[in-house]
Amino acid sequence: MEKLFWITTSPLDVQSCMDKVVRREAGAICTFTGIAREFTKGKKTLYLEYDAYIPMAEKQLARIGQEIQEMHPDAEVAIGHRIGKLDISEIAVVIAVSTPHRKAAFHACEYAIERIKEIVPIWKKENWEDGTEWIGDQRETTSYPEGKPMEGDM
Repeated sequence: MEKLFWITTSPLDVQSCMDKVVRREAGAICTFTGIAREFTKGKKTLYLEYDAYIPMAEKQLARIGQEIQEMHPDAEVAIGHRIGKLDISEIAVVIAVSTPHRKAAFHACEYAIERIKEIVPIWKKENWEDGTEWIGDQRETTSYPEGKPMEGDM
């Protein structure tokens, strides 16, 4: 069975994610693609690094999919997030949602990306010209020194 919620070190492909939710009864497929941007709050980013507690991250992505299906029972959801080093403009996250009508698909994509930032244990390290910083403020995950877990903490 094909995974609908996954963490990977490989490049993400939007079409592959969309293919997971295509179905005859869906009249809309909405996708969201988050990419590594060059500037954050005026600071130039050289590249990003993502890390995750993979088993929990995949479980939480599936939880988000379930929450969406509770709000929109006809929705199908797929979410992939990349970890490791990402150069500027590479895809960090891709979300695809199919529904019978477009409004629910738009709503579900927005809901998914906001929930990812709230509950999924994924941390981002900004690598700037003048330094680095781990970023991750998930409300429902434990806070760690430097913003990410140390080996064996989870």
